[in-house]
Amino acid sequence: MTETWTLILGLATATFAVRLSGYLLGRRLPDHGPWARGLQALPGCLILSLVTYLLMQGGPDEWIAGTAAFMVALITRSLPLTMGTGIAVICLLRANF
Repeated sequence: MTETWTLILGLATATFAVRLSGYLLGRRLPDHGPWARGLQALPGCLILSLVTYLLMQGGPDEWIAGTAAFMVALITRSLPLTMGTGIAVICLLRANF
C-alpha cells in the first residue's frame, strides 16, 4: 500500500512541478521583439513540419486528404475545419479502400 501512495504522491508532485515551471517560465518570455515573433510562429511551424513528414511517408490516401485539407484551408481560413476535413477524408479513404 505504501508503494502505491508513494507513486501517487510522486506523480502529483511531478505534475505540479511541470505546471508551475511552465507558468514561471512563461512569465519571463518577451512580449515583443524578434524572440516574441519567433515564439508566436513556433506552433504553426511545428504543425507544418509534422504534416510534411507524414505526407512524405504516406501514399496516395494521405496526399488526397492533404490536398482536401489544403483546399479547405485556402477557402475558409479555419484551422478546426481544415483539420476536421483532413481527418474525415483520411478516415473515409482508409475505411473504404
